[in-house]
Amino acid sequence: MFVWPAWNRTAAAAALVGVLSFTGTALSPAAAEEPAWQHASALNGTPRYAADVPHFDYVNPNAPKGGTVRLASRGGFDTFNFILPRGNVAPGILNIYEALMEPSLDEDDISAQYGALADAVRYPDDYSWVEYRLNPNAKWHDGKPVTAEDVIWSFEKSIELNPQRKFYYQNVTEIEAVGDNVVRFTFDSAGNRELPKIMGQLYIMPKHWWEGTNEKGEKRDISRGTLEPPLGSGQYRIKNFSANRNVTYERVEDYWGNDLPIRVGTGNFDEIRYISFLDDSVQFEAFKGDQYDYHVERSSSQWAKRYNFPAIEDGRVVREVFPDKSSGVMQGFFLNLRRDKFQNPDLRQALNYAYDFETTNEIVSANLLKRISSYFAGTELASSGLPEGKELEILEEVRDQVPAEVFTEEFKNPVGGNQQNVRANLREAVKLLRKAGYELKDRKMINSATGEQLEVEFIYRDKASERTLLPYAKNLESIGIKPVLRLVDVSQFINRVRSRDFDAVTLAIGQSLSPGNEQREYWGSESADNASSANYMGIKDPAIDHLIDKVIFAEDRETLVAATHALDRVLLWNHFVVPQFYTDETRTARWNRFAHPEEMPEFSTGFPTIWWYDEQLAEETKALQ
Repeated sequence: MFVWPAWNRTAAAAALVGVLSFTGTALSPAAAEEPAWQHASALNGTPRYAADVPHFDYVNPNAPKGGTVRLASRGGFDTFNFILPRGNVAPGILNIYEALMEPSLDEDDISAQYGALADAVRYPDDYSWVEYRLNPNAKWHDGKPVTAEDVIWSFEKSIELNPQRKFYYQNVTEIEAVGDNVVRFTFDSAGNRELPKIMGQLYIMPKHWWEGTNEKGEKRDISRGTLEPPLGSGQYRIKNFSANRNVTYERVEDYWGNDLPIRVGTGNFDEIRYISFLDDSVQFEAFKGDQYDYHVERSSSQWAKRYNFPAIEDGRVVREVFPDKSSGVMQGFFLNLRRDKFQNPDLRQALNYAYDFETTNEIVSANLLKRISSYFAGTELASSGLPEGKELEILEEVRDQVPAEVFTEEFKNPVGGNQQNVRANLREAVKLLRKAGYELKDRKMINSATGEQLEVEFIYRDKASERTLLPYAKNLESIGIKPVLRLVDVSQFINRVRSRDFDAVTLAIGQSLSPGNEQREYWGSESADNASSANYMGIKDPAIDHLIDKVIFAEDRETLVAATHALDRVLLWNHFVVPQFYTDETRTARWNRFAHPEEMPEFSTGFPTIWWYDEQLAEETKALQ
C-alpha cells in the first residue's frame, strides 16, 4: 500500500483517515458466477467490522462537537490542487475530500478497507478487475450527487497530470461506468491481489466544479495550481486562508455522511486550523507560546532536553507517548546512484563505516533512538538472521544476481560508540575505498584514475540536521573525504530532490504492514528515471525487480512476509543507503484542552480525527481561542 513521501506527508497525513460507511453484504441480485458485493475487503483475512456495527470500537460515540484545534505545518503552501506533482499543497487539503474506501485504525491487516464514497466493492477470484458501487447518498458540498463520472474523471486526470500516480496505477487498462452508481477498473493481468485495494485509495474530485468557472467567469483548469477554495464532499470545507501562512477548515453541518455508523465519534472539532512555519526552532517556540495546540516531537534530543518550560511544569501542556505499530521506515543518507562515484558498492559501504550512530545517539539524542537495520524497521517485515525456508527458496531464484553475503551473513551496521570502535571502522572504510579505486594522499582520498578528491555534498533543509551531520562530516574528513554541507530552503530542497540534483540527502521511506505495488516506485528499475517517483537513489537492478514482483503477487501473508524479507535483505547488502535511526513510538505534546477515548486504536494516535475539545480542560488551561 502506498505511503506518502516523507517530505510531502505533512500536507496529506491529517486526512488519510476519512469517511467510512457500512451497508449490507449482498445488496443486489447477481448471476451465480458473479462475485458478491461486500461492505469491506481485506488482503489477508476477514475485516474486523461487520456491516451492521454501530461504530468502530475505538471512538467515543458521545464525543461533543465544538472548539478549534490548531496544528503546525512546514514550508508554506501555494496551491489547493493536490493532484499536481509541483507546488506546495495546502496542509490538510484532503480533509475536504473522500476516497472510495479507507482503513480502520485498529486492525493488524491495515489493508482492510471499508466503504467511504463507495458503499460496496466486488472483484473476481483472479483479481483481474474490481467494481465499486457509490453510496447513493454521497453528495458534494453544493448538494449535487457524487457520480461514476466524477470517479472516472478523477482517475483520468490523476494519471494524466501526475507521473507518480500514472506509474502507481499503471496496471489499469480501462475504467468505465457499468451502471448508474458502479465503476469498474480492469487490470492488465490477473493474480495481483493488491490492485483491487489500491484503487479504493483514489480520492475523488468534482468534475462539474473543475470544469466550471470561478466568480470572475474564468474557466478553471485542473492542470494548474489554484488558491480558489475547491469544492469537496468530506466532513470539512475551507473556511478561510492566507497563502503560505495558514488555512482553516470548518466542519460541514449538513455533511451527507453524518449519520453513518463509521462516522460516529469522528470529526468532532468545529474548526481545524493549520499554521505554517519555515523553521523548526521558530515552530517549537511558537508551540511554547501557545500559538498552536498539538506537537509531534521528532527530535529525541529536544524531547529529552527542552521540555522544561513553565506550561509543562504547571500542567497546561501535557506530554503523551503512543506506541507506533502501524508502519516501518527506512531513514538514512540516500546516495544518488546517478553519480558515477556511487556506482561502486564498496564506496557506498565505506560511507556506512564512517557513520558513528552510537556516539551521536548518546550525545545528541539521549540514547532514545534505535539504529535502522532494515528497510522495514520496526515491523515483522524486517529481515534477520540468515535466510531459510520460503525466504531462501525465493532468494535462490536470484542467487547469481545478488551479493554473496545475502546467503552467508546477517546484515549488521558497524558499531561505534567509543574511540577504539570508531578507529577500527574508519580503517575498514579506507580498505573499502581502496578496493573502489581510491588512495589516501596528503590526507586526501584521491581517485586513482582521475586524481580528484572524493567529495560528498549533503543537502538539508533544517539547521537542526547539523547535529547529526557535523560529527559524520568530521569522520569523513579524517579519512580524506571532502564533505560539503549545503543548507537550502524548503522549496529548493524539494526541487533538488525531485530533479535528482544531490549526492546525499536524508530522506525517509515509510512502509505499511502490507507492502505491494508501491515497491516498484521505491526501488524498481522502471521508476529510476521518473523524476516524480520515490526511487530517489535511481536503483536499476533486475534481481530487485524480480523480488518486488514476488511481494506483489504473494498469494498469502506467509509468502508476502518471506518475499519482503528477501527484498529487504538484498536492498541492505547493496548499500544504497547509510541507515540512520528511528523510534517505535510517537512522542506528542499538547496544550491541555483536548480529550481522547479511553481505549485508543492500536495503530494510530487518531489525532485529531477521534479526539474532541474539552471545555472544562480548556477553561483550566486558559484557552486563547
